[in-house]
Amino acid sequence: MTVSDEQGIVGEASGEEAAAETQARKFDIKSSRTFAPWLASVGGSLAFSTYQVGKLFMIGVQPKTGRLSIYERSFPRCMGLGVEQREGRTTLWMSSLYQLWRIENFLDPGARTNDGYDAVFVPVEGRTTGDIDIHDIHGSPDSAHPAFVATRFNCLATLDRVHSFKPVWMPPFVDRLAAEDRCHLNGFTMEDGVPAYATCVARTNVGGTWRDHRQSGGIVIDVRTGETVAEGLSMPHSPRLYGGELYVLQSGLGEFGRIDRATGKFEPLCFLPGFVRGVTFVGDHAIIGVSRPRKEETFRELQVDARLEAEGLEPKSMIAVVNLKTGDIEHTLEITGVVQELYDVAFLPGITRPKILGFKTPEIRFQIRPAPYAHTPQTE
Repeated sequence: MTVSDEQGIVGEASGEEAAAETQARKFDIKSSRTFAPWLASVGGSLAFSTYQVGKLFMIGVQPKTGRLSIYERSFPRCMGLGVEQREGRTTLWMSSLYQLWRIENFLDPGARTNDGYDAVFVPVEGRTTGDIDIHDIHGSPDSAHPAFVATRFNCLATLDRVHSFKPVWMPPFVDRLAAEDRCHLNGFTMEDGVPAYATCVARTNVGGTWRDHRQSGGIVIDVRTGETVAEGLSMPHSPRLYGGELYVLQSGLGEFGRIDRATGKFEPLCFLPGFVRGVTFVGDHAIIGVSRPRKEETFRELQVDARLEAEGLEPKSMIAVVNLKTGDIEHTLEITGVVQELYDVAFLPGITRPKILGFKTPEIRFQIRPAPYAHTPQTE
């Protein structure tokens, strides 16, 4: 793996695991000149997932040099990411092929490892859900369990003690719980601690038929009322409430914009060079995942392809930082090589240089953090 910015400054790879897989999976990461300084200025770091090659990346900044810090580990078909802050600690939720992982930072606030990381994320609990195709995930400080999209079962769900998952909401046009991916329910956002808006590729009730409506069948639904807030969208993903606005991606058009909740009109903010999925925010910026469109049937003949060709642009796989006031793409982190697709992106506030442990190298065996022992002396 090569890590560089436009001036050719070489960063760091993730160590033993990256070295072991370099020959099998080659990819390069190149940032715009301003990406690392911007990331340092906002006082946080990023995580993003790519299910195509099964990797979770953590992007921070080295405090002494100002260069990017890149750490990655392998998880099968990792997709949705959710960040939850509780009692001053940051929890990362991540979905994989058939599990939902709770990943905790084992360092106390202000602590650093000997090699300079201020967070060590450890997968401490994996709940086996089966292959239900979990997409978006949102944690809640009021609940021990996150809410997530079980796309294969057309519902929003949460964890359950004795079942694979517990459905909590389905679109009103889906008539029963079925493992058929009838409408490609793929994203949702929270408001006041409860699910608020969700996106579907189509208002369909037969397995797989949403693919016939990719160009303009997409909708945004108010989860609380069941009403359709916006329609006529092209493969909408990643609805997010931020600063009182409802933002959404039109993946089939390569557009990021907002929904006028009064009229249902989509107001584009910018065009991005690829299939867009995954949004998080910090300050006046949206951080968006951009993928190269696939050649398979589901992704063929989308309008984003025609626009790229008309404007003479090559599709990219990258993280784009978009100014919410101007729509400008101000900073980028581009991934080339075998990494063609990204799924989700998350912002880790207050953590500037994170790393994550996986299961292919031995350090997770010895990363142990016992809870404090509250000893009560016995009296005679």
